[in-house]
Amino acid sequence: MDRFHEMQVFLAVAEEEGFAAAARRLNTSPPSVTRAIAAMEARIGTQLLARTTRSLHLTEAGQRYLEDCRRILAELDEAEEAAAGSYSSPCGHLTVTAPVLFGERYVAPVLGDYLDRFPLVTLNALLVDRVVNLADEGVDVAVRIGHLYEPGQQAIKVGEVRRVVCAAPAFLDQHGRPRHPAQLRDFKIVTSSASQRVHEWAFFDQGQPVTVPIEPRLVVTANNAAINLACLGWGATQVLSYQIAAQVAAGELEIVLEAFEPAPLPIQVVFQQSARVPAKVSTFVDFLSRRLGQDAALNPAMTRRG
Repeated sequence: MDRFHEMQVFLAVAEEEGFAAAARRLNTSPPSVTRAIAAMEARIGTQLLARTTRSLHLTEAGQRYLEDCRRILAELDEAEEAAAGSYSSPCGHLTVTAPVLFGERYVAPVLGDYLDRFPLVTLNALLVDRVVNLADEGVDVAVRIGHLYEPGQQAIKVGEVRRVVCAAPAFLDQHGRPRHPAQLRDFKIVTSSASQRVHEWAFFDQGQPVTVPIEPRLVVTANNAAINLACLGWGATQVLSYQIAAQVAAGELEIVLEAFEPAPLPIQVVFQQSARVPAKVSTFVDFLSRRLGQDAALNPAMTRRG
């Protein structure tokens, strides 16, 4: 069997943590995957995968070999793309990641326009609320909110967002508008576990960053649910400004405690820095950066109410 194919099989088994899952990913049969791993281990002369009836994990040698396989296969893909002219003309498969809500509202509308312009590119959008490792997960471009990039990556700032507290105007008319974050102790609070700030909210008071303990009466798993409940007048919530730009513009939500907001978070388009960036990456980064940079909701000054 071709060694490069064996590496691809081994990579799939390691990432999927199973032979059957790897077979589905590779569109082949589990026995052929098992034979490929057995042949690889026999040729190398060491065990790469430790198997039990219930689990499968990499041995120490397997972990080192996995890293080498990723590097070798990436270099092979790069060589083939170069030979195919992908560094001069956008073509091939592109994988992009972004936070779920941001991706749905601001990245997804751009994807179709990009593909219409560059018909030789296919695209996969990974919308998840976690920081994806570009190299480990084979991702070409990421949209990050915050200073979330590593050495060897290039980041282009395309906007910024604020962390804001908001509630329905009717709710604030009934319960009053807080003048200091400490007054939130008297408010009904709804928050999302996706925000990672369930029991404390960030503010900026007297020139210093501070956190205020929060006791939410309702915790939901999605930002959209917390926003919808706030719009219905159930309580106050803290979200990122882009998430409620439409509701603020429509008068469904009102931002409070603006004087105590922490520093804005940058929105950045991130990709791997390289001497040769494939045309599919460079064109998509340019295309996305230009579109996001023109969006008023990603400019904090435009989301403040006069």
